[in-house]
Amino acid sequence: MAAAQSTTLSNTPTSDRPVPSTLVDISGVQLRYGGDGGTLAVDGLDMKIREGEFVAVVGPSGCGKSSLMKLVTGLVPPTAGGIIVAGREVSGPLKIVGMAFQNPTLLPWRTTFQNVMLPFEIVEAHRHNLRRDRKTYEAEVRTLLDTVGLGDFGDRFPWELSGGMQQRASLCRALIHRPLLLMLDEPFGALDAFTREELWDVLQQIWLQRSFTTILVTHDLREAVYLADTVYVMSARPGRIIAKHSNSLPRPRTLETTYLPEFTEIVHSLREKIRGESVQIKRAPAQAPTR
Repeated sequence: MAAAQSTTLSNTPTSDRPVPSTLVDISGVQLRYGGDGGTLAVDGLDMKIREGEFVAVVGPSGCGKSSLMKLVTGLVPPTAGGIIVAGREVSGPLKIVGMAFQNPTLLPWRTTFQNVMLPFEIVEAHRHNLRRDRKTYEAEVRTLLDTVGLGDFGDRFPWELSGGMQQRASLCRALIHRPLLLMLDEPFGALDAFTREELWDVLQQIWLQRSFTTILVTHDLREAVYLADTVYVMSARPGRIIAKHSNSLPRPRTLETTYLPEFTEIVHSLREKIRGESVQIKRAPAQAPTR
C-alpha cells in the first residue's frame, strides 16, 4: 500500500492546500475482480502524472483501461499497491475529479444550461455559494458554453442536440466546477470522424486555457497523439504499463499536424506495440472478460 505518512483522501476539498507537482502517483497497483480466484485486471501498474499534464492511455481491448479510471477516481479500491492523488492516498470517490464518458449521460428533463449547472448544485463547496451568488455561477456557465460553440443552445434539451453537441455539453459539465483532474473514458468514440476531430480542437482549446490535469482512455491512436503530452501503452490482461511516449509535437495542434511525418511515426510505433499485445491475447487461454 502507499506510504504510511500519506493521509486519506475521499471527500476532502483541496482548495485550501497546495497541489504537488506530481498529481497522480500509481505504484505497484493490482486489481482483481471476484476475490482470490477472480479475474486479474491489472497487476504491477505504475504511473506518475504531473500537475497540468495531458496523458492518454491506449492498449488492446480488455487490458484494464477502464479499470484504471475506476481506480484513480476511487470508485474501486486496489487489491494491492497504492494510489496517491494530490498528495493523499485514495480511499474513496474523489470530489476533485470531473468525468466524461462515451455516452454524454445528460439528464433529459434538464436543458443544456441546467445540465452544465448541475455540478454547482451537487458539489458542497459550490452549493452553498450558489444560493448567495447565482448570477456569477450562471455567467460562468454561459462563458463555457460560448467557448464550445453552444452559446445559443443553452435552453435546448438533450434530445434537441446532435451527438457532437451533447458531447460538448458533457465536457462543459465535467469542467464547470474546475476540477483538478479530468478523466475521459472514450468520450468521442461514438461520434463520426469529422465531429470527433472538431471536438479534439474544442478540448485542446479548453485545456490550453485552463491547464487541468487530464487522463484520456482511448482506442484511437490519432486522438491520443493529437491531444496528449504523454501516451502510455498498456499490456494485454493483466494490464501494466509497457511503454511511455513523450509527445513533443508543438501546440496548438491542428488537423495539418496529423499529416506530419513525426505524427505518423508516433502513431505507427504505438500501433506496433498494441499489435504485439493483441497477438499475445490470441495465443493465451481464454479468460473471463475484464470489467
